[in-house]
Amino acid sequence: MGTLFIIATPIGNLKDITLRALETLKEVDVVLAEDTRVTKKLLVHYEIKTPLLSYHQHSKESVMEKALQLLFEGKDLALVSDAGTPGICDPGNELIAFLLKRNSEIQIVPIPGASAITTLLSIAGIGTDKFLFLGYPPHKKGRKKFFEEVVASKHPVLFYESPHRIMKSLKEMEALDPKLFLVVGRELTKQFETIYRGSSKEIQKKLEENPIKGEFVLLVYSS
Repeated sequence: MGTLFIIATPIGNLKDITLRALETLKEVDVVLAEDTRVTKKLLVHYEIKTPLLSYHQHSKESVMEKALQLLFEGKDLALVSDAGTPGICDPGNELIAFLLKRNSEIQIVPIPGASAITTLLSIAGIGTDKFLFLGYPPHKKGRKKFFEEVVASKHPVLFYESPHRIMKSLKEMEALDPKLFLVVGRELTKQFETIYRGSSKEIQKKLEENPIKGEFVLLVYSS
């Protein structure tokens, strides 16, 4: 029986990958990738020629069956997302659950590394012994309830947001509680990495001064 390795990849800067991750990517037989084009750039950069197999949130069960068959054949597999740690806001855990249901003895090994959540927490400057992570806000249904939960939380709350909806999210939080304090990370580890600190209104003003590009991670808490 082969082994499935869950490998964290850089969230931006390609140097933010561990030696163990690179070694494993070279040694496995197949890499399951969220977007093969994105992962290909990483592998080419480090001169890794391991074959790629597409696995993402829209993949059919036949792809998971294929992974299972490869493991039964004794092949070692690696699972990677486009950025960060698989299983965080992506279907990595769906694959793991599928495989374990078919055979509970399958060995699954984590190769830890970059995560946008812990990257922002590390520079937050607040107590982070307890926090709540909520993924992405719903686009429509459940959105109001989502932000009510953010505002009502006794602990700092982290969530992801896209550049297309960041201003909308900030305004919704301001309407619920203008006293909330935020730490917002944009393009973390990349060339134009920016950290914003302040109230929702203050951060809106800062974002209005520059083109809104890149992915965001937000940390919200009552000051």
